[in-house]
Amino acid sequence: MAALPGTEEVPEPSLPPLFSGEAATAPFDAAIAAARDGTDPGLITYNIPPDHLSAALVLAPEAPLEDAMAMILAAANGFADAFGALAPSEVACQFDWPGGLRINGARCGALRALASTGDPAAEPDWLVVGLDVPFFAEAEREPGETPDRTTLWEEGCSEIEPLRLLESWSRHTLVWIHEWLDNGIPRLHRDWMGRAFSVGETVTVDLPTGTESGVFTGLDERGGLLLKQGEAMRLLPLSAMLEGSK
Repeated sequence: MAALPGTEEVPEPSLPPLFSGEAATAPFDAAIAAARDGTDPGLITYNIPPDHLSAALVLAPEAPLEDAMAMILAAANGFADAFGALAPSEVACQFDWPGGLRINGARCGALRALASTGDPAAEPDWLVVGLDVPFFAEAEREPGETPDRTTLWEEGCSEIEPLRLLESWSRHTLVWIHEWLDNGIPRLHRDWMGRAFSVGETVTVDLPTGTESGVFTGLDERGGLLLKQGEAMRLLPLSAMLEGSK
Protein backbone atom coordinates (compact mmCIF):
# COMPACT_ATOMS: atom_id res chain seq x y z
CA MET A 1 0.00 0.00 0.00
CA ALA A 2 1.06 3.59 -0.48
CA ALA A 3 2.36 5.53 2.50
CA LEU A 4 -0.05 7.80 4.33
CA PRO A 5 0.37 11.56 3.78
CA GLY A 6 3.19 13.01 5.84
CA THR A 7 5.15 9.76 6.22
CA GLU A 8 8.70 9.18 5.09
CA GLU A 9 9.16 6.69 2.29
CA VAL A 10 10.30 3.39 3.79
CA PRO A 11 10.67 -0.11 2.36
CA GLU A 12 7.46 -2.09 2.44
CA PRO A 13 7.62 -5.04 4.83
CA SER A 14 7.02 -8.58 3.67
CA LEU A 15 4.03 -9.71 5.74
CA PRO A 16 2.33 -13.10 6.05
CA PRO A 17 -0.95 -13.93 4.30
CA LEU A 18 -4.02 -12.21 5.78
CA PHE A 19 -1.88 -9.24 6.92
CA SER A 20 -1.44 -5.95 5.07
CA GLY A 21 0.88 -3.05 5.78
CA GLU A 22 0.58 0.73 5.73
CA ALA A 23 3.20 3.29 6.74
CA ALA A 24 2.12 5.93 9.26
CA THR A 25 3.81 8.63 11.33
CA ALA A 26 1.80 7.55 14.42
CA PRO A 27 0.98 3.86 13.83
CA PHE A 28 -1.17 3.30 16.93
CA ASP A 29 -3.42 6.28 16.19
CA ALA A 30 -3.56 5.39 12.50
CA ALA A 31 -4.58 1.80 13.27
CA ILE A 32 -7.36 3.00 15.58
CA ALA A 33 -8.66 5.38 12.92
CA ALA A 34 -8.58 2.62 10.31
CA ALA A 35 -10.35 0.21 12.67
CA ARG A 36 -13.10 2.74 13.31
CA ASP A 37 -13.47 3.22 9.56
CA GLY A 38 -14.10 -0.51 9.18
CA THR A 39 -10.77 -1.73 7.82
CA ASP A 40 -10.29 -5.48 7.56
CA PRO A 41 -8.48 -7.12 10.47
CA GLY A 42 -4.84 -7.89 9.82
CA LEU A 43 -3.80 -4.34 8.96
CA ILE A 44 -0.38 -3.45 10.37
CA THR A 45 0.49 0.23 10.46
CA TYR A 46 4.17 0.95 11.01
CA ASN A 47 6.95 3.49 11.36
CA ILE A 48 10.44 2.07 10.98
CA PRO A 49 13.21 4.68 11.07
CA PRO A 50 16.65 3.31 12.02
CA ASP A 51 16.36 4.14 15.73
CA HIS A 52 13.09 2.44 16.68
CA LEU A 53 10.20 0.24 15.64
CA SER A 54 6.65 1.42 16.12
CA ALA A 55 3.77 -0.67 14.80
CA ALA A 56 0.14 -1.51 15.47
CA LEU A 57 -2.01 -4.47 14.49
CA VAL A 58 -5.79 -4.31 13.92
CA LEU A 59 -7.63 -7.42 15.10
CA ALA A 60 -11.27 -8.48 15.34
CA PRO A 61 -11.35 -11.46 17.70
CA GLU A 62 -14.78 -13.09 17.79
CA ALA A 63 -14.86 -13.43 21.56
CA PRO A 64 -15.79 -11.39 24.64
CA LEU A 65 -13.23 -8.68 25.37
CA GLU A 66 -11.70 -10.42 28.38
CA ASP A 67 -11.02 -13.51 26.27
CA ALA A 68 -9.92 -11.44 23.27
CA MET A 69 -7.23 -9.80 25.43
CA ALA A 70 -5.28 -13.03 24.95
CA MET A 71 -4.04 -11.23 21.83
CA ILE A 72 -1.66 -9.35 24.14
CA LEU A 73 -0.08 -12.66 25.13
CA ALA A 74 0.04 -13.67 21.46
CA ALA A 75 1.75 -10.42 20.46
CA ALA A 76 4.23 -10.66 23.36
CA ASN A 77 5.12 -14.28 22.62
CA GLY A 78 5.34 -13.36 18.95
CA PHE A 79 7.82 -10.61 19.76
CA ALA A 80 9.95 -12.89 21.95
CA ASP A 81 10.07 -15.54 19.23
CA ALA A 82 10.86 -12.97 16.55
CA PHE A 83 13.56 -11.39 18.69
CA GLY A 84 15.01 -14.79 19.55
CA ALA A 85 15.31 -15.64 15.86
CA LEU A 86 17.28 -12.45 15.11
CA ALA A 87 19.26 -11.65 18.28
CA PRO A 88 22.44 -13.24 19.63
CA SER A 89 21.59 -16.41 21.55
CA GLU A 90 22.82 -15.03 24.88
CA VAL A 91 20.42 -12.06 24.85
CA ALA A 92 17.24 -12.72 26.86
CA CYS A 93 13.74 -11.33 26.31
CA GLN A 94 11.30 -11.19 29.25
CA PHE A 95 7.92 -9.64 30.00
CA ASP A 96 6.41 -7.26 32.53
CA TRP A 97 2.66 -7.49 32.97
CA PRO A 98 0.65 -6.31 31.14
CA GLY A 99 2.70 -5.27 28.09
CA GLY A 100 6.24 -4.40 29.13
CA LEU A 101 9.22 -5.86 27.28
CA ARG A 102 12.63 -6.42 28.84
CA ILE A 103 15.93 -7.24 27.21
CA ASN A 104 18.58 -8.69 29.53
CA GLY A 105 16.44 -7.61 32.48
CA ALA A 106 16.09 -3.93 31.53
CA ARG A 107 12.98 -2.25 30.13
CA CYS A 108 13.05 -2.05 26.35
CA GLY A 109 9.75 -1.13 24.76
CA ALA A 110 6.18 -2.22 25.38
CA LEU A 111 2.86 -3.34 23.99
CA ARG A 112 -0.26 -1.20 24.31
CA ALA A 113 -3.91 -1.72 23.40
CA LEU A 114 -7.25 -0.08 22.74
CA ALA A 115 -10.59 -1.73 21.87
CA SER A 116 -13.94 -0.58 20.61
CA THR A 117 -15.44 -1.42 24.00
CA GLY A 118 -14.23 -1.54 27.59
CA ASP A 119 -16.94 -3.98 28.67
CA PRO A 120 -15.20 -7.28 29.53
CA ALA A 121 -18.30 -9.29 28.58
CA ALA A 122 -18.92 -7.58 25.22
CA GLU A 123 -17.41 -8.69 21.93
CA PRO A 124 -15.31 -5.84 20.54
CA ASP A 125 -15.73 -4.76 16.94
CA TRP A 126 -11.97 -4.26 16.87
CA LEU A 127 -8.89 -4.50 19.06
CA VAL A 128 -5.66 -2.65 18.25
CA VAL A 129 -2.37 -3.88 19.70
CA GLY A 130 0.60 -1.51 19.46
CA LEU A 131 4.32 -2.32 19.69
CA ASP A 132 7.14 0.15 20.39
CA VAL A 133 10.80 -0.91 20.67
CA PRO A 134 13.82 1.44 20.89
CA PHE A 135 16.90 0.53 18.88
CA PHE A 136 19.12 3.43 19.94
CA ALA A 137 19.17 5.69 23.00
CA GLU A 138 17.47 9.06 22.82
CA ALA A 139 19.85 11.93 22.08
CA GLU A 140 19.55 13.28 25.63
CA ARG A 141 20.34 9.91 27.28
CA GLU A 142 23.78 8.37 27.35
CA PRO A 143 23.97 4.55 27.07
CA GLY A 144 23.99 3.02 30.56
CA GLU A 145 22.75 6.24 32.17
CA THR A 146 19.48 4.58 33.25
CA PRO A 147 20.24 0.95 34.20
CA ASP A 148 16.55 -0.07 34.21
CA ARG A 149 16.06 1.14 30.62
CA THR A 150 17.95 -0.09 27.59
CA THR A 151 17.89 -0.32 23.81
CA LEU A 152 18.63 -3.15 21.42
CA TRP A 153 21.91 -1.51 20.42
CA GLU A 154 23.05 -1.31 24.05
CA GLU A 155 22.36 -5.03 24.45
CA GLY A 156 24.51 -6.09 21.52
CA CYS A 157 21.73 -6.35 18.93
CA SER A 158 23.06 -3.81 16.46
CA GLU A 159 22.64 -6.24 13.56
CA ILE A 160 18.84 -6.32 13.94
CA GLU A 161 17.01 -4.00 11.57
CA PRO A 162 13.58 -2.56 12.49
CA LEU A 163 12.08 -3.75 9.20
CA ARG A 164 13.24 -7.34 9.74
CA LEU A 165 11.98 -7.33 13.33
CA LEU A 166 8.58 -6.07 12.15
CA GLU A 167 8.35 -8.80 9.53
CA SER A 168 9.37 -11.49 11.99
CA TRP A 169 6.99 -10.19 14.68
CA SER A 170 4.08 -10.33 12.24
CA ARG A 171 4.82 -13.93 11.27
CA HIS A 172 5.34 -15.21 14.81
CA THR A 173 2.33 -13.33 16.16
CA LEU A 174 0.14 -14.87 13.47
CA VAL A 175 1.31 -18.32 14.59
CA TRP A 176 0.26 -17.51 18.17
CA ILE A 177 -3.10 -16.15 17.01
CA HIS A 178 -3.75 -19.43 15.20
CA GLU A 179 -2.74 -21.31 18.35
CA TRP A 180 -5.35 -19.37 20.32
CA LEU A 181 -8.01 -19.94 17.66
CA ASP A 182 -7.31 -23.68 17.52
CA ASN A 183 -6.52 -24.53 21.13
CA GLY A 184 -7.41 -21.59 23.35
CA ILE A 185 -5.15 -19.77 25.78
CA PRO A 186 -3.24 -22.52 27.67
CA ARG A 187 -0.05 -22.51 25.56
CA LEU A 188 -0.05 -18.71 25.23
CA HIS A 189 -0.35 -18.51 29.02
CA ARG A 190 2.40 -21.07 29.63
CA ASP A 191 4.93 -19.50 27.28
CA TRP A 192 4.23 -15.97 28.55
CA MET A 193 4.74 -17.11 32.14
CA GLY A 194 7.97 -18.82 31.11
CA ARG A 195 9.33 -15.38 30.19
CA ALA A 196 7.73 -13.40 33.03
CA PHE A 197 9.98 -11.03 34.97
CA SER A 198 9.80 -10.61 38.77
CA VAL A 199 7.48 -13.53 39.56
CA GLY A 200 7.26 -13.79 43.36
CA GLU A 201 8.59 -10.26 43.79
CA THR A 202 6.95 -6.94 44.60
CA VAL A 203 6.03 -5.09 41.42
CA THR A 204 4.41 -1.78 40.58
CA VAL A 205 2.02 -1.74 37.64
CA ASP A 206 1.07 1.48 35.87
CA LEU A 207 -2.40 1.32 34.34
CA PRO A 208 -4.61 4.01 32.78
CA THR A 209 -6.72 3.91 35.94
CA GLY A 210 -3.77 4.30 38.31
CA THR A 211 -0.88 2.45 39.90
CA GLU A 212 -1.08 -0.89 41.70
CA SER A 213 1.63 -2.57 43.78
CA GLY A 214 1.95 -6.01 45.31
CA VAL A 215 3.63 -9.38 44.95
CA PHE A 216 3.35 -10.86 41.46
CA THR A 217 2.12 -14.40 42.10
CA GLY A 218 1.05 -15.38 38.58
CA LEU A 219 -1.68 -15.03 35.97
CA ASP A 220 -5.28 -16.19 36.08
CA GLU A 221 -6.72 -18.34 33.27
CA ARG A 222 -7.37 -15.25 31.10
CA GLY A 223 -4.00 -13.61 31.57
CA GLY A 224 -5.03 -11.31 34.40
CA LEU A 225 -2.43 -10.43 37.05
CA LEU A 226 -2.71 -12.10 40.45
CA LEU A 227 -1.29 -9.54 42.84
CA LYS A 228 -0.89 -10.22 46.56
CA GLN A 229 -1.50 -7.08 48.58
CA GLY A 230 -0.94 -7.80 52.25
CA GLU A 231 -3.17 -10.75 53.12
CA ALA A 232 -5.51 -10.13 50.18
CA MET A 233 -5.22 -11.38 46.59
CA ARG A 234 -6.12 -8.84 43.90
CA LEU A 235 -6.96 -9.74 40.31
CA LEU A 236 -6.16 -7.15 37.66
CA PRO A 237 -7.73 -8.21 34.33
CA LEU A 238 -5.78 -7.74 31.11
CA SER A 239 -8.50 -5.37 29.91
CA ALA A 240 -7.32 -2.93 32.61
CA MET A 241 -4.42 -2.03 30.29
CA LEU A 242 -6.75 -0.63 27.61
CA GLU A 243 -6.08 3.03 26.98
CA GLY A 244 -8.76 5.71 26.93
CA SER A 245 -10.60 6.70 23.80
CA LYS A 246 -8.60 8.59 21.18
